[in-house]
Amino acid sequence: MSNTSPVTVLGLGDMGRALAAAFLAEERATTVWNRTAAKADELISLGAVRADSVAEAVTGSPLVVVCLLDYGVVRETLEPVAGQLRGRTVVNLTNGTPSQAAEMAAWVTGHGGDYLDGGIMAVPTTVATPEAFILYSGEQRIFDTYRGVLGELGSARYLGDDIGLASLYDLALLSGMHLMFDGFHHAVAMATSQEGGSAFGFTELLVPWLTNMARLLPAFAAEVDADLTTAAEPRLTQGLDVQVSGLANIMDAARDAGVSTTPLESSMAALEALLAHGHKVWSAPASVRQLRTAP
Repeated sequence: MSNTSPVTVLGLGDMGRALAAAFLAEERATTVWNRTAAKADELISLGAVRADSVAEAVTGSPLVVVCLLDYGVVRETLEPVAGQLRGRTVVNLTNGTPSQAAEMAAWVTGHGGDYLDGGIMAVPTTVATPEAFILYSGEQRIFDTYRGVLGELGSARYLGDDIGLASLYDLALLSGMHLMFDGFHHAVAMATSQEGGSAFGFTELLVPWLTNMARLLPAFAAEVDADLTTAAEPRLTQGLDVQVSGLANIMDAARDAGVSTTPLESSMAALEALLAHGHKVWSAPASVRQLRTAP
């Protein structure tokens, strides 16, 4: 695709504006639309074309990138122009679930359009930087056609033709992020529970500690994969009694400091579930297996 191949961006929240700005920075002809038209003003000054209606926006480009609040809003926005989707490609970067992605794909293709689903692993300020990557799933031919254009937003990672993969990985990555931040908040609450405690000073210790622990994740992941394929015995293990005792100490200290133990209770429940199922040692495969079979 040449940089003259036009693109339309529907939705100009913080992320949508960042996506449109990235296309404009590559001198790509970019049409933009938003319910609140004023959100396009800065992009217009950068060279974007303002569409006064969704129909005008959709018919302005063969590639329509959508970044709205949720899939319900996407459907509501595109429904009136369903007949104009034929021959066009919709790339939906709206956060949603795999089942929503499958439903949207069926709806778009049912109206003669092509569809890719995606997940943006970036914040608006990092779009189009080396730190940004965007997940895509759907037909390979569609991704290959627009790979160069989509690469202007950040590293384009194609996961496969299962339309729900991008949203599944997106949400799984965000799950890891949310739990990391919960852990950070709880750790800081404990560390600052005493007079003179400094969140910043404590974090200078926490970051290298977590960085070292994160280096174990690929090894844990390899053991999970081996368990799934060959039921191989894990080698990275620790006695469950040690894990339970250590976590109980953390929870006791938190209570003594007047800090809620809520973020830790699910971790303790997971360890206790392993014990209840006869496990004597903790391992990543056992933990993942337990989570996947939980009701």
